[in-house]
Amino acid sequence: MTATPPGARDSIDQRLRRGARPATNSPHPATDRTPLILTGADVVLPTGTVRNGQVIVEGTRITATAPENAHVVDVTGHWLVPGFVDIHNHGGGGASFTSGTVDDVLTGIRTHRTHGTTTLVASTVTGDMHFLAQRAGLLSELAEQGDIAGIHFEGPFISPCRKGAHSEALLRDPDPAEVRKLIDAARGHAVMVTLATELPGGVDSVRLLSEHGVIAAIGHTDATYEQTVEAIDAGATVATHLFNAMPALGHRAPGPIAALLEDERVTVELINDGTHLHPAALELAFRHAGPDRVAFITDAMDAAGFGDGRYMLGPLEVEVADGVARLVEGGSIAGSTLTQDRAFKRAVTIDRLSVEDTVAALSANPARLLGLDDRIGSLEPGKDADLVLLDADFGLKGVMRRGEWVVDPQLG
Repeated sequence: MTATPPGARDSIDQRLRRGARPATNSPHPATDRTPLILTGADVVLPTGTVRNGQVIVEGTRITATAPENAHVVDVTGHWLVPGFVDIHNHGGGGASFTSGTVDDVLTGIRTHRTHGTTTLVASTVTGDMHFLAQRAGLLSELAEQGDIAGIHFEGPFISPCRKGAHSEALLRDPDPAEVRKLIDAARGHAVMVTLATELPGGVDSVRLLSEHGVIAAIGHTDATYEQTVEAIDAGATVATHLFNAMPALGHRAPGPIAALLEDERVTVELINDGTHLHPAALELAFRHAGPDRVAFITDAMDAAGFGDGRYMLGPLEVEVADGVARLVEGGSIAGSTLTQDRAFKRAVTIDRLSVEDTVAALSANPARLLGLDDRIGSLEPGKDADLVLLDADFGLKGVMRRGEWVVDPQLG
């Protein structure tokens, strides 16, 4: 495992409690645990939006009843929505989850928190099996501390025909024994593995993942419609960035897209950055899958929240220009520089989705997929006080995670 300096394994929350500030200009984490009432906002609940509503925070949780000593903050003219849940994210803030030290990984996590992602699954990219097992060990420590919600292995069990920004030399068929090695290396914190299920061992690997409570995701695949149906019947439940890195929908050969959209057992990931998807494709997915089966993801790489320039994605060099990441060699799109606050604003202002459907795609649906919807994903009493404060134009104003401000709106 990569060596780390003393103290590097302290969680972000531990550092904030000691007074360390996030590596951004604006956040001011709260240390005052006085109960808080945020009142006057449009509050998005599972049952709909409550105008002039309120959210009560006591300690780390949302509560139903306000204590007498609660501090009241008027947030009239704003929106209160649940913290965002990103199930597919490779890094940010100049740091990668696939390489670097624990501190580097924490930088990436912190960057996305300041953009509203209060729960994050760390995704790796294709690499040597020994290296991926080492990374799984490192990331599992952060999962044990609560910094991430688990590990997603995207590759190496994917199709060379649809490899995207993955090194073809390191790809391999999804042998169940090899898949099991990565699960074991993650020490119970593997939550998802993306596979091309048409490859030899693919369907058997789906069954193995299902038996171990790990999500089998179909992606970077050249599968036919029939092969995709077989994989879903075997237990696959997620479409990795639907439309991207898979055959296009055809009228004689509908391919994986039709099978993934039509099956109610499947949650479809969408990258809503304006680059990966045409708005009509996003509308098609929402119309056919329905708002309860869509999960917005970032598929972010190092440059998210950091800027243009040259980066490494695994062993491959990436050029980011005008916020779009592409491989230097070949020009394939290489993840995104998206943050979830931008995905939210685009969904409601450009794609014209309802705020309620957008909240479902960014919070409730991915939380349910991870099996964490008893704790996160909605603003309900008893759940973690993870919330995002947006202004009237859906710009991010504040982020709270477990009752502490990550981005303090400094209101009242």
